[in-house]
Amino acid sequence: MLAIVCPGQGSQTQGFLAEWISDEASRATLDTYSRHSGTDLITHGTVSDTETIRDTAVAQPLIVAASLLSASALDLSSLDPARVLYAGHSVGEVPAAVLAGVLTSAQALEFIKVRATSMAAAAAAVPTSMAAVVGGVEEEVRQAIADAGLTPANANGPGQIVAAGEPDKLATLEANPPARARVIPLTVAGAFHTEFMASAQQALGAAAASFEVTDPRHRLISNRDGDYVADGAEVLQRLVDQVTRPVRWDLCMETMAQAGVTGVLELLPGGTLTGLAKRGLKGVKSLAVKTPADIAAAQEFIAEHAG
Repeated sequence: MLAIVCPGQGSQTQGFLAEWISDEASRATLDTYSRHSGTDLITHGTVSDTETIRDTAVAQPLIVAASLLSASALDLSSLDPARVLYAGHSVGEVPAAVLAGVLTSAQALEFIKVRATSMAAAAAAVPTSMAAVVGGVEEEVRQAIADAGLTPANANGPGQIVAAGEPDKLATLEANPPARARVIPLTVAGAFHTEFMASAQQALGAAAASFEVTDPRHRLISNRDGDYVADGAEVLQRLVDQVTRPVRWDLCMETMAQAGVTGVLELLPGGTLTGLAKRGLKGVKSLAVKTPADIAAAQEFIAEHAG
């Protein structure tokens, strides 16, 4: 059983698409994605500096396009639905919905254009940020986050919960960490997956109202609760709601374990989710797509776990 997963914001690195655009077909695909997303993906994926691609309005289209680009290089269309499932972390749920058959690539990139710009605007309206709480006992960590007036925005797996909220409250948590835990500030521009993103949720809902979607052809795991979602309209609504709801990647990995997943393939820009899988899905093989040189190994990995 194979899980194909798409990473979230923060997985991008400077120049990570440089090797991909040497292929004419890949460059043409990125040109198309750029038109739909309203973002110069080739420039941002090859020469833009780290600070530029950290901007939410740039990072989100870049990550979604990268996952879809690597998926097209792998040609996943012929996979047996009984042998594969899809999931994505945060913004990665959008390309995962494409690969599961709910959205078209064009819809996904039009959706992400609104998501990225509206979340960037919401983040600019009120100063907020996030911090990872690593270690500790989960109940105690969650209580400390609540006591500080913060929101547990991401539960990424054993020993890692991300708190989000106002900078002074994050500073209080950092100064008074839960027992046997460390608080690590993250270089993000907003409290994503909290009520601070309410205006972005409203903008997304309006944009998505005209979308015609289909039910998933493959199993698709939701960030909300780790459950499978079989109705296309519900998938879309969950994507809209997701910007103000916590990401429960821990529950997504639990569902993968229950499904008997033997391999986790992380699409471009890979590395983050395979790292979480090594801790949360012990004994499960994993492979991350980072460069075109990884495609052959990824195809062999797919054959091994979903052939």
